[in-house]
Amino acid sequence: MSPGTPTHAPEDGKHYPAPLSPHDDVVRDSSLFWDTLKRFHFLMGTKFMIPVIGGKELDLHVLYVEVTRRSGYEKVVAEKKWREVGSVFKFSSTTTSASFVLKKHYFSLLYHYEQVHFFKARGCVYTPSTDASSGNSPSWRPELAIVEYSPKPLNSSPESRAEETSCLSGNGTIEGKFECGYLVSVKLGSEVLRGVLYHPEKMVALPTIPPQHENAIVPFKSKAHRSGRRRRNKRRWDPNYPKPNRSGYNFFFAEKHYSLKALYPNREREFTKMIGQSWNSLNPEERMVYQNIGLRDKERYKRELTEYKEKMKLRQTPEVGLP
Repeated sequence: MSPGTPTHAPEDGKHYPAPLSPHDDVVRDSSLFWDTLKRFHFLMGTKFMIPVIGGKELDLHVLYVEVTRRSGYEKVVAEKKWREVGSVFKFSSTTTSASFVLKKHYFSLLYHYEQVHFFKARGCVYTPSTDASSGNSPSWRPELAIVEYSPKPLNSSPESRAEETSCLSGNGTIEGKFECGYLVSVKLGSEVLRGVLYHPEKMVALPTIPPQHENAIVPFKSKAHRSGRRRRNKRRWDPNYPKPNRSGYNFFFAEKHYSLKALYPNREREFTKMIGQSWNSLNPEERMVYQNIGLRDKERYKRELTEYKEKMKLRQTPEVGLP
């Protein structure tokens, strides 16, 4: 990996596949780019759909070429060059917040593809932290943390507490960070402990902890899911099932929502009404652009659903043994 390669926070359980083609080849050949991009999302188990901006499908190949020419996603974010990238597309004057929309689409559709094919990343999947992706601070990588852990029982007496003042020290790893602290893991002998370390100045109200456990890791426990009506929604999700089609209005809504969120971040409750008014104000020709996109997406869904059902039938067909 080159010295300019960005650093990130790892995602548990996911690994990058091998590059499907050299970076120079996908830059030169747009057909090869589209083929490898679709296969890459299939291997990663992520959904892939061509976004629409200003009533036109976004050319992801041009976007990938322009961003990697400028040393990749995080370099463009850090140097605030999204407007420069957007100027290549010559969007219409009615397209607002193009820089914001390009950044969002690149991150969701091309970021990991860039890591594998441009930076030649291997191993665990990495994602930049919130601060890094916003350009407010440099990216960070998992750091080693020294954590003190006292294994004394909670019901120990003050006398035994005074006698047993020793504690264990171990090297830990910061797995993630959030507003009030860090998610960490610490290996003590053969035992691996996971927990949360809070910033003292941003400490939230917690139950009283005995003095001998003031430096211990606070275990993190996820909330138990409630059973009942929603149980039927907990069935296993099949990542290969085709994404349902969207109507022309859905595409228009998504495009306008991106723009409005950048302009009015604190007025999301009003977006539906504002977008509906914008839709009603379109003339028939402008509305037809989005409706045609919706029809093409409907055809795409029918085609992918047919292919999916055929694959499922092949999987469910029992093999017949020879006599």
